[in-house]
Amino acid sequence: MLEFLVQRPVLLLILMGLPLLLLAWLGKIYPRHRMLALIAFPAVVSSFSVFFAPMAYLALGLLVALLLIAVGDIFSIPSAQKLEVGRTSGSIASLSKPHKVSIELTNTSNNVNQINVRDDLPDEFEATPEEFASFTGKTSKTRFTYDITSHARGKFDLQRVHVKVSSRLKFWAAYYQLPCESTISVYPDMKQIGEYDLLARTNRLSQTGVRRVRKIGQDNEFERLRDYTKDDNYKHIDWRTTARRRKLTVKDFQSSQSQRIIFMVDCARMMTGQSDNLSMLDHAFNAMLMLSYIALKQGDAVGLLNFSDQIHNYTPPRSGIGHINRLLHASFDQEARYVEARYDKAFLYTKQRCSKRSLVVLITNVIDEINAHQIMQYTSNLTGQHLPMCLLLKDHDLFDMVDDYDPEHSSKNSVYEAAAAATIVNWRGEVLTEMKHRGVLALEAFPENMTAQLINQYLEIKARHLL
Repeated sequence: MLEFLVQRPVLLLILMGLPLLLLAWLGKIYPRHRMLALIAFPAVVSSFSVFFAPMAYLALGLLVALLLIAVGDIFSIPSAQKLEVGRTSGSIASLSKPHKVSIELTNTSNNVNQINVRDDLPDEFEATPEEFASFTGKTSKTRFTYDITSHARGKFDLQRVHVKVSSRLKFWAAYYQLPCESTISVYPDMKQIGEYDLLARTNRLSQTGVRRVRKIGQDNEFERLRDYTKDDNYKHIDWRTTARRRKLTVKDFQSSQSQRIIFMVDCARMMTGQSDNLSMLDHAFNAMLMLSYIALKQGDAVGLLNFSDQIHNYTPPRSGIGHINRLLHASFDQEARYVEARYDKAFLYTKQRCSKRSLVVLITNVIDEINAHQIMQYTSNLTGQHLPMCLLLKDHDLFDMVDDYDPEHSSKNSVYEAAAAATIVNWRGEVLTEMKHRGVLALEAFPENMTAQLINQYLEIKARHLL
């Protein structure tokens, strides 16, 4: 029998390898490339037995020795029960902003192994770096820190961590999915608020596109002291503070009346377009929260209505900087839906719940006459009781067809596409003009530029006392 197997090395290799592979499969341990290459070596040696018969016995000896070493190497891999993993991270992250996460792996075994660690992240998350390679010693703790960036808002559950552990001789590798539960809620970008505050304190808001607006009339409620700039009225210079600081200092005043802003954010299909790796709806919520923060600091009350073909949620207008948290919770898990927007439901809902004069800001997108007619009708009906503002978002794909058209280097189809796009762009201009004639504050902006334009429009409204 032994001679029969020796003469058939491939059969011998299969018979001796099958139990080992079965054992590895049951323990979720798999051979690495090094193991497969070494197992093939005895088979190559046995092929020379055709010319020299004793080579078959040499091949058999090599195979047996190799398999014994491989069996011993399997036991150098710690079991999943010997590995513990923990994840440390903040429960709240900002959209498209890096968020620190730490993973701590504890090895309670007496083995020293090479490990590869990879967190089990949702598809909406991007990790930098994606994977870690290191060594874990006897009863040691290893910490890995990385950044995750989310490209979607909402609540995400992280269930496990993937760990690859190599054996001491690197013949085998075990793949474990260690349970590690965490929840991360991704909110619209709130880090922009800290950046705004920093620029406001240093009088550099022009870097964000926010321009200074000269107020009409005088607001007599003192707000703060700040450094003098060349556009300030010299009558507002505080000479006593200037003498103490040895630097020109002026007084800032704010409006003494509390006003209201109601945001109506369209969450229907026209807000699914992408710009800078974010949807139009993401940009809309970022701009809404930024302007809400500014308005709340001014003492105004801010409310929010999210809608598509139905009313998603409504946050009644309130004042106080703490109200920004309610607006955050009302917007962080909202997604654009592939349905038609029901402007009639949204405006009726707003009118029934807000009787006091307010600035009503509709953020939407439109490319068809039916929706445009509804927007013009419902926004113009608010004039008199409220001050309506409509912000139409611009789609880069549509406007780029017009701006990038080159008649000398374009195909016949490109001509038709550019002509169709130009027709829609001109029609949108007519819609904006018609809304302005009806008393609606109408403007359009690319998603990434809408925050500055909204803030500038709000500051102008405050300066001209339109509310």
